[in-house]
Amino acid sequence: MSPSTLVSHPEGTAGGSTGRRRRRGPRTWLAALPLLAFTGLCFGIPLGAIAFGAVTRTDPASGATRLTGEHLARSLQGPYLGSLIGSVELSALTATAGGVLGVLIAQAVVTSRSRALRSATLTASGVLANFGGVPLAFAFIATVGISGVVTQLADLGGLGWSLYSFTGLAVVYLYFLTPLMVLVTVPALDGLRPQWREAAQNNGATGWQFWRHVGLPVLTPSLLGGFVLLFGTAFAAHATAAALVGGSVPLVTLKIADALSGNVMTGQENVALALGLDMILIAGLVMALYLPLQRRSARWLR
Repeated sequence: MSPSTLVSHPEGTAGGSTGRRRRRGPRTWLAALPLLAFTGLCFGIPLGAIAFGAVTRTDPASGATRLTGEHLARSLQGPYLGSLIGSVELSALTATAGGVLGVLIAQAVVTSRSRALRSATLTASGVLANFGGVPLAFAFIATVGISGVVTQLADLGGLGWSLYSFTGLAVVYLYFLTPLMVLVTVPALDGLRPQWREAAQNNGATGWQFWRHVGLPVLTPSLLGGFVLLFGTAFAAHATAAALVGGSVPLVTLKIADALSGNVMTGQENVALALGLDMILIAGLVMALYLPLQRRSARWLR
């Protein structure tokens, strides 16, 4: 086929392409139906149940259910509001610190020529990222608790160290958040082509200029996604905090457990659902802030 033939029928070529895309559209939606149905069953129904319980109240005598904003209002007052703020602060702090440490470790692994180091680091990160709950709390209690081995040898108590505090809990969270960031960042760092650095050096750019104008714009979507992942993981963590600090550190997950079990007051199940809805809204807000930034940074790659 000659070039003149391609040039003389641009509309036909574009039209045929568009027609093929249009014909494939319904098939694409049909292929996605199982995923949409699974998402609706696993996430839509629980979300609807939480939202319904958070905004309704059932009279125990008559069994009548009516709408009310009492539970949501109570979830944003007093100790419940303090627990929400504490969870956001802890999640933001640990996500930021874990993200920075994870990126530095991932960069060291990627730039290293040792395949054994890379394999060992990624394997350890995969294990540690999924190590949490009561076993993790017990490991830290036995190591740096009040009577822990390291605490006694290094006299950490005399230095003011306390595992059962906000700072101690943040250190414990970093134990599984940092490896998680390593797993997220290593593939992104592998995507930085050596030719880009060589081209920057040939044009007289310094290492800082390369990272400022090339490396960071390329990595920004992955870094933002990693921060959101770490924030959500820390925000939803419960077992580790429950076994380690109990109620000494105000966290929303602990307040939800107390409300559901009636440890403080009975009949607070709907307040627990309201707190769960608050958590969903906060997570949605973080995602709403992340998506525009991700799209804006992704334009650099186009």
